[in-house]
Amino acid sequence: MAATRKATATEDSKTQDQKGTAKKKAPSPKSAAQKGTAAKKGAAASKKAEKGDKLVVVESPAKAKTITKFLGKGFRVVASNGHVRDLPKSQLGVDVENGFAPKYITLRGRGEVLERIRKEAKAAERVYLATDPDREGEAISWHLAQVLGIDSGEKCRIVFNEITPNAVKNAIKAPRALDLALVDAQQARRLLDRLVGYKLSPLLWAKVRKGLSAGRVQSVATRILCDREEEIRSFVPEEYWVITAHLAPEKAKKPFEAKLVGKNGQKYEAKNEAEATAVKEALKGASYRAAEVKKAEKLRNAPPPFTTSNLQQEAARKLGFTTKRTMLIAQQLYEGVEVRGVSTGLVTYIRTDSVRVSAEAQEATRALLRERFGDAYVPEKPNVFKGRKNAQDAHEAIRPTYPDMTPDSIKQYLTAEQYKLYRLIYNRFLASQMTPAKIETVSVLIRAQKEGEKDSFDFRATGSRVLFDGYTAVYTEGQDNGEEEKESRLPSIAEGDAFACTDLKADQHFTQPPMRYTEASLVRELEEKGIGRPSTYAPTITTIIERGYVKREKRVLYPTELGEIVTRMMKENFPDIVDVKFTAEMEEKLDQVEEGRLKGAELLAEFYGPFQKTLEKAEATIEKVEIADEVSDIPCDKCGAMMVYKTGRFGRFLACPNFPSCRNTRPITEPVDVPCPKCGAKILKRYAKKGGKAFYGCERYPECDFVCWDPPAKEKCPHCGGFMVQKHGRTGMELKCMSCGTTVKAAKHAEE
Repeated sequence: MAATRKATATEDSKTQDQKGTAKKKAPSPKSAAQKGTAAKKGAAASKKAEKGDKLVVVESPAKAKTITKFLGKGFRVVASNGHVRDLPKSQLGVDVENGFAPKYITLRGRGEVLERIRKEAKAAERVYLATDPDREGEAISWHLAQVLGIDSGEKCRIVFNEITPNAVKNAIKAPRALDLALVDAQQARRLLDRLVGYKLSPLLWAKVRKGLSAGRVQSVATRILCDREEEIRSFVPEEYWVITAHLAPEKAKKPFEAKLVGKNGQKYEAKNEAEATAVKEALKGASYRAAEVKKAEKLRNAPPPFTTSNLQQEAARKLGFTTKRTMLIAQQLYEGVEVRGVSTGLVTYIRTDSVRVSAEAQEATRALLRERFGDAYVPEKPNVFKGRKNAQDAHEAIRPTYPDMTPDSIKQYLTAEQYKLYRLIYNRFLASQMTPAKIETVSVLIRAQKEGEKDSFDFRATGSRVLFDGYTAVYTEGQDNGEEEKESRLPSIAEGDAFACTDLKADQHFTQPPMRYTEASLVRELEEKGIGRPSTYAPTITTIIERGYVKREKRVLYPTELGEIVTRMMKENFPDIVDVKFTAEMEEKLDQVEEGRLKGAELLAEFYGPFQKTLEKAEATIEKVEIADEVSDIPCDKCGAMMVYKTGRFGRFLACPNFPSCRNTRPITEPVDVPCPKCGAKILKRYAKKGGKAFYGCERYPECDFVCWDPPAKEKCPHCGGFMVQKHGRTGMELKCMSCGTTVKAAKHAEE
């Protein structure tokens, strides 16, 4: 049945499109020519479309390229390049007085795209909207339906979790109507964030400084980091001493270590040097015997396949990727990579918090595991995992689309980063379908006592060994502290065995404050507390860094003075906005909208009334905050004043404090003790305007165009003598040659 279309788009969308067009500046001769050429190309493309062709609209050109090869003759695939309509940037775009109705306009640069899609749709027998299978994707399809005049009840929507021939063709066979509840949920979230951002940000501009922003998720994320910093500052370390005995069994060649855990049958720990010295004195001449030996076997179950959040966490731990980088590369793997001349989607949809896996994928993987490892590594029944509370189960977990396509077999077709991330996803999925690892643990309680003395001291030694490696044959989980779990073996010990103490050490320690967050641990915290959704973690972290609320140093996130000031102001005046529980409850209500149990307009009305009153009060009572600029040690080369650090839309820079009489500015650069490989001049560490990412370039730019993203290394390539850079590898810091690609382990490095 052919799609039913309205004669025109809705009056609202039509009017807004016209408004958006009217606001644009007159085109330059060049842009006009380009548009004319583009229009001709679009017209030509439409003429080529045969009558009876079906049109499939996706989001990205890469995805379109991949799908085109699956569908063949009779289908045409075009890309919308993401969202085609959105709220205007120049105004609130929400009619608060009229049920929070949005005012959508065509996005700048999307006019030509929409015109082409309209022409293709007009020539097509039927239109399928195949945007991503989530809230955002459903909203994009709804906007496209509005523009194309497709009735909302028409079965025009197709979804697939993986970009494979079978998945796409099966989706074509089972189209559905647009999920308006899903659209309502996306719209409610967008409008909620717009109301918070566009109402609070001007307040921050007026009271703190221009260029700041606030948001439901970003403000809570910043608060979590600020609260942790306060915990660290207020932490009072407590002294304690660890007493370690080196014990040698009669038959063993190598001694093992045991730590003091008790005195006279009670838990004990030396609190100071005097107590530690007294223990050492009491143990002089003591005999050591095994009082208790406990052995146990435990099964360590395979981890579940990746969700978006734990993919971001593991990629940060194991690969050193930022959340933003992880999602960018994952999107490339999902949409399609050229493998043996064919654009191939390598992984399933990457925005999910489900651990569910299709039966077909399980069976294919189990067959592969039997062939590769043997029956012992394949459980009798496929592993099934329980997702976290409130997880959205619309999509499968992240997994390879073709289990037989191993990372090494396609390595030559992937970039280094694509290969690393694909290998991580692939191995994690294989591990998820394997048998548990079997571990033997040994715990020995050793009692030390002098003959004739009343006091006795208990030491404990523990060990473990792998009896069967199971899933660990392909994968081990990363740790936030960067330390991999290692096997520790004890000699064969039986109750009553005696030991000779070869050494007794007492080491001073202090209790440590809680660790600062990394991107990995912050993502885990946001997920556990129900803040945001898988798709929001990466942009949230990027935003709070770009706004200057947070800085990242050697993978650790620190709140800045600005971040703490803004957070304090938000806590005092908008406690709900930065309240973890309140924000989590809003996420639950958005889920209710998605499920059709609550209307988006009702949610907005419930929130906006109290919020508006709080805002009016804050505008009247908050006093302007003066933040002194950080003074550098670099003099202004125009007036001689010491320049200060400023933060703009493109990150930090140096500016003269005598503005506006002196308007001198300069980028922040740091010299690197490595000569330029092209001309021998100094290499400077600079910061990109967009995003503030560090890069390294010659001081003689633009005369010398040398540039690299990775920190330069002093060492030369042992193979070709070429220029080497520092990279985070699987086993730590590595040095890679920019000429021949040789990689070696770094003994020492300047930067992480």
